[in-house]
Amino acid sequence: MEVLLFGIAKDIVGKSEIRFSEADTVPGSVGDLKRILAESYPEFGKLSSLAVAVNSEYAADSVFLTKNDEIAIIPPVSGG
Repeated sequence: MEVLLFGIAKDIVGKSEIRFSEADTVPGSVGDLKRILAESYPEFGKLSSLAVAVNSEYAADSVFLTKNDEIAIIPPVSGG
């Protein structure tokens, strides 16, 4: 499973992607992935919102994940 990180999410983790290998426990759902990220990187918990796309489609927390999914973490964007 490949998790692509953008914007401040990339800054929080310190890299643009996280890979879950065959040996890793793959999160069962988008909600599980968010929990894992918040536990591993506490700054994630401070984000006001966080969009997640699974295989190029926005996904709710209840969407199930598989080891072959490509996931994008899209943080809130501000501009002016």
